[in-house]
Amino acid sequence: MRNVIITRNSYLVVLSMFLLLTSCYHKHERKTSDAVTYTEEQLDSISFSGTHHYTNNYNFVVKADSLVLLKQQPEEKLNSLMTDSFVVMKNDPLVVADIRIIPTDSIDSVWVQLARDQFTFGWIHETTLLDKVVPDDPISQFISTFSDVHMLIFLIIIVVIGAVYVFRMIRSRNAKLVHFNDIDSFYPTALVLLVASSATLYASIQVFAPDMWRHFYYHPTLNPFIVPTLLSIFLVSVWAILIVGLATVDDVRHHLPIGDAVLYLFGLAAICAVDYIVFSVFTLYYIGYVLLVFYFYFSIKVYLSRSHTGLMCGNCGAKLEKKGKCPFCGTENL
Repeated sequence: MRNVIITRNSYLVVLSMFLLLTSCYHKHERKTSDAVTYTEEQLDSISFSGTHHYTNNYNFVVKADSLVLLKQQPEEKLNSLMTDSFVVMKNDPLVVADIRIIPTDSIDSVWVQLARDQFTFGWIHETTLLDKVVPDDPISQFISTFSDVHMLIFLIIIVVIGAVYVFRMIRSRNAKLVHFNDIDSFYPTALVLLVASSATLYASIQVFAPDMWRHFYYHPTLNPFIVPTLLSIFLVSVWAILIVGLATVDDVRHHLPIGDAVLYLFGLAAICAVDYIVFSVFTLYYIGYVLLVFYFYFSIKVYLSRSHTGLMCGNCGAKLEKKGKCPFCGTENL
């Protein structure tokens, strides 16, 4: 094998060449003497998009059972002329074809023309439209579903019934439950605190920055680095819930036998659901902030008050609360 020795001078030569090669390139900016000009129609579209967060060519999906669209021009309807209409059904895709502002309309000055396909066009008031459609994006549709009042009431009823059932089952079996008879892991406590904090932040954005949330609703993203700071923090908390949730499931699996682990995770999910509803609703009335401080204090105090043995089974490696028979493999640990 041939040995190559590079002296200090050789290093300097190589470094100098590298610096020359990397510093000589200069990207010339394209210069133009012509300023960008917009037509009056384009300026109106930009202005409308800035306040309403959608404009021409935006895609909606019908979420109501049906939606009635006017075939003729809005002025014909306002002047009580003979008009006709047609119906689009639930889950039909719609595209914004045109937007018209009619100041003389006492009901709603904004009319929106929608296209179901290239041959079917119709007009509707914006206020009527937005109540019955949702942006054609899965994140927007998820937000719309969980923001619906009827869905929220239904969810509260289901969560209360499910939580009572799970808690009674856990109590009758003296099973593990976060906050009350918890396992020796901080992940479940961290998860419920993250859910409570995210729900509080979610409601806070709706209260203090509704326009920001409205823009996010029409142009959603899961990237926390391209949105305003408040939304960025919220999205980071959502990703943290996902990561900590996966870690919690894995840790619970190592702490409890499969049957007890499933029951524990059901109880944990019930508490997370209760936290989401309580903090997202009460924050709208500013009570959620006080509750969140007390909840953090209670959760951390309960966790620190428990003994943390750090024992592990010598055979399977499962974590144990005390010496003795391992509930996973049956090995006696002395």
